[in-house]
Order: sequence, then C-alpha cells, then structure tokens
Amino acid sequence: MFSQLSFDFLNTLAANNDREWFKANQQQYEDQVRSPALQFIQAMQGPILGLSPRFVAVAKKVGGSLMRPQRDSRFSKNKTPYKTNVGIQFRHFQAKDVHAPGFYVHIANDECFIAAGIWHPESKTLNAIRHCIDENPNAYQKALAQLRQAGFELTGDSLSRPPRGFDKHHPMIDELKRKDFIAIKSIRPEQVCQADFVEFCAQEYQHTRALMAYLCFALELDF
Repeated sequence: MFSQLSFDFLNTLAANNDREWFKANQQQYEDQVRSPALQFIQAMQGPILGLSPRFVAVAKKVGGSLMRPQRDSRFSKNKTPYKTNVGIQFRHFQAKDVHAPGFYVHIANDECFIAAGIWHPESKTLNAIRHCIDENPNAYQKALAQLRQAGFELTGDSLSRPPRGFDKHHPMIDELKRKDFIAIKSIRPEQVCQADFVEFCAQEYQHTRALMAYLCFALELDF
C-alpha cells in the first residue's frame, strides 16, 4: 500500500506542478500513489461496512472513493493543476458529492489526518443539523465527548454571528455557529506507511460512529 515513495512523488509533484511533467510521470503516479490508494480503499471495504452498511468504499480510478488529482482552480488564485495530497472519502451511499457525510483520509507531506463528518454542507443541510442540535442536544454532546476522549477535534469554519433564528445566548451557540461538522485526528506519515494502517483507521473510525449516526439522523439518512 502506501510507502515513502508515495510521499516522495507528492513532494516532487509540488516542485513540478504542471501538466507536461505530470503526463511524463503518469506511470510513477499510478505505481506510487494511485495503485496504493486503490489497494487501501479495497482493504477498507470490510471495515467501512462494519461501521455502517450505508457507507461505501469504492476502489475505482474515477468516480469512487479516491478523489481526482486535478485541482478545480477556477475560483482560486492558485492555478497549479494538481493536488499535492491524496484525498479518500468513504461517503454515504445516497450522497452525490464530497459535501455529504463521510469518513475521510488525507495524506500529504505537510499534514496527514483521518476525519469523519460533513464538510461545507449546503444551507438546507446545515439548517437541518442546527435544528437537530437545538432539539436533541444530549446525543450531540455525547458524540462530542466521545470524539474528544479519542483525540479527535471538531474543526472547520464558523459564523461570526448567531445563525438566523437562534438566540446569541443559546447554550449551544458555538456549535450552532459551525458551518462544518468535521472531526479530525492528526496522524504521522510513518503511520500511513505501516502494514496495519487499515486496522488503525478502522479502529479510530469507531470513535466517530456516534457523530456519524447523529448527522445521518439529522439529515434523515439511514445509518
């Protein structure tokens, strides 16, 4: 699966981030990055199914759990064509895109982490989560406590003001201000390269089940 060669390729790509170089080194990308990533996804199928039968690990080059290497630079000042990280998302089977509940793995030279939750959901989805927290705070607080105990941190963007319809003195106002509900745990590159990385991820994701079940409940999705 992943090895130091995977990190070496991403490092070299960062220094040569253009289409001609990537095309000339496509086979290296296949051997050192994409193939190991697909092997990892394949190996995660059982563990993901064990977490919830509603989430999928799809080992396909395009349209599966592995995110494409090309960057969408249309709205970014950074016009480099390729990502210098590997992104893998095991998302809910009813989901259409990355803005849906999912388990995530991020591999890069500057940062590696595993995560679970929902990132940049659309306003209707965000509103449903906020109202669920307002009406069912206890289960949400239990999920947060479980995450903290396991070394996960809920992160992402937040509003500066209370969301519409919620009082600024609401006891859960900091949680209601969130625009992302992503629990992240940093890991070391050495862990990514170890033979037990699949088992490690499967074990760590167990600590995020309560959050994932809660988000699915809030969005009326099966878990």
